[in-house]
Amino acid sequence: MLPLGTVLPFGVIREEIARGAARQVSGDPLDLEAVGQIPLLVLFICAHCPFVKHVEPEISRLQDDFAPAGAVPRLQVLAISSNSVQTHPQDGPEGLRAQALQHGWRFPYLHDADQVIARAFRAACTPDPYLFAPAGADGELHLVYRGQFDASRPGNDLPCDGADLRAALAAVLAGREPTAEQRPAIGCNIKWHPGAEPEWGR
Repeated sequence: MLPLGTVLPFGVIREEIARGAARQVSGDPLDLEAVGQIPLLVLFICAHCPFVKHVEPEISRLQDDFAPAGAVPRLQVLAISSNSVQTHPQDGPEGLRAQALQHGWRFPYLHDADQVIARAFRAACTPDPYLFAPAGADGELHLVYRGQFDASRPGNDLPCDGADLRAALAAVLAGREPTAEQRPAIGCNIKWHPGAEPEWGR
């Protein structure tokens, strides 16, 4: 897992967008300069995964609770899909765009075609949430939480309420450090391009 305290790999995202390898599925340009000094939730998700489908309603609730339309947001969200369209064409930009429209997501959603961003985050599965928050005097966003939304899974009948992620976010908004005892996210493995699986993705 990416170590807590890691600085947001902003430069990697910027470079991938600049060279056209990462694009918003909406077709709109992404203004990275608009990323401010409030917590940022980076979500590695996709369109087809049953674990993602399980948490889609909670993603929508997080948006409505912390970044409601017309209000000053307390949380920024950036979704990224890095699945190979060679093996899973349903996770291409069209499928992701339909997913976002279906759920009313207003946050940016990137298609990471070359999977470079996923590698920079050491992302392993979908969904895989990473919460970054301002820390120290360097003006950077640092990783404070990476782990599961909550203990619910498709079919286990536990409530999908984002309890673990929300607890971390509540701590950050209260000026505290989230607990370092964090359970890793569980879901479908990221679908790496054939023959290009990283060591942690095998």
